[in-house]
This record gives sequence, structure tokens and C-alpha cells, in this order.
Amino acid sequence: MGWFSKSDDSFFLSTVTPDGQAAKVERYLGVVNGEAIIGANIFRDLFSSVRDVVGGRAGGYERALAGARKAAQADMIEAAKEMGADGVIGVSFDYAVLGETNGMMLVSVSGTAVKMG
Repeated sequence: MGWFSKSDDSFFLSTVTPDGQAAKVERYLGVVNGEAIIGANIFRDLFSSVRDVVGGRAGGYERALAGARKAAQADMIEAAKEMGADGVIGVSFDYAVLGETNGMMLVSVSGTAVKMG
């Protein structure tokens, strides 16, 4: 399948195009995407500042980012299903910091909706 590949309720996701052995693309339906924007709150910022000094991972930010990534992926899958797709290939995630004080983060995911054969 490919890196990040998974099968969820018979929906195929992959960062690479199938090699033909495990699955075949019957029809390419078009590009789909999903986005989620998360805002940093004062408590995560406070604990992140402490982590900057003492070291370690910023768990609050990691959980928020993971939630945004899942939401963006769910939006992309929904858009693909609306096109009649049963898979998305070439999945790619992108991240950007937004806002005047860099207080928000955008998670964007895109791929090609496909009908698997």
C-alpha cells in the first residue's frame, strides 16, 4: 500500500500510487483536500514556555495538532466520498503558522480521489 496507508471501512488511503499488486486504480476522480485551523490557548502557551526552558515535549500542542490533522483528513475523505471515490492516493500533509502573533496553525491535507478496481 504505502507509507501512512490504511484501510478504514473499505476506504483506501496512501501516500503513494498503488503498484498494482495490492490494489489497482480504476479511475482518477480529481484532487481533494481538507483543512483545519487550531488556535493556541494561553495555558498551552504557558506550559510550552516552561518546556522551552526545561526541555521535553509539548504534549498539549501535540494533541491539538493531532486533532487538527485528523479533522483535516476527515474533511478530505468526505470530499472524496462525495465524488464517489473509495480511495485517496498521493496523500500529502502541509502545515503553516497563521495570525498576527503566530497564534494559529493550519493543517492542510490533499490527495487524488480515486475509484479502486
